[in-house]
Amino acid sequence: MSSENYTPAVNPLPPVVVALVLFIMGVELAFTLGSRGLIGGPSAVGWRLDALQNYSFSPDIFDWMVENGRWPFEHVIRFVTYPFVSGSFTQAVFVCVFLLAMGKMVAEVFGGFQMLVIFVLSGVGGALAYALLLDPNYPLVGGFPPVYGLIGAFTWLLWRKLSLVGENQHRAFGLIAALMGIQLVFGLLFGGTSDWVADLGGFATGFGLSFLLAPGGWARIVRRIRRD
Repeated sequence: MSSENYTPAVNPLPPVVVALVLFIMGVELAFTLGSRGLIGGPSAVGWRLDALQNYSFSPDIFDWMVENGRWPFEHVIRFVTYPFVSGSFTQAVFVCVFLLAMGKMVAEVFGGFQMLVIFVLSGVGGALAYALLLDPNYPLVGGFPPVYGLIGAFTWLLWRKLSLVGENQHRAFGLIAALMGIQLVFGLLFGGTSDWVADLGGFATGFGLSFLLAPGGWARIVRRIRRD
């Protein structure tokens, strides 16, 4: 039986979210299976290492580009490629879990293309924060900075909703505060790196982009400029 008013029990995932998850997990499965000798032959054991060398974001290379004023494409592209190279299978799984949850909510409100822009540019923002605010000796890999950008967009939605109903807008930042707190605890207990700075940079980028990319965002900006 069919009906024009039929609503599926489970809302389908936006295609852009599915594509990103499949790509991230596809790359990770290739690394994992290759390291176990199940695909690719003997050379596949080094696929992850090769990818880390060629596609991770390197602060040293970034410093070199700034100092010399040279921006080779094979190095600039690292701003975009590093989120798709995970350091481990576990990291890739957690990135995809957050991407499925946050990406779905952001894409449904902002639109698929806008969600992709937030994802990509938040990765860039996270890498810049990582390189400019720290002096790290290790590259940046994994999709957490762009995922935190989606969390920033989701936080913006909560922030706007709370403003419309006259409630305390600071409540919208509860999720990012909790996530940063968890990272701090894990870092103190088990040791860790400073890549949380990249995550926070991604969050700030996603939150800031939401003013422009949210439905009606550009029109609101134009109206405010005209009023001022």
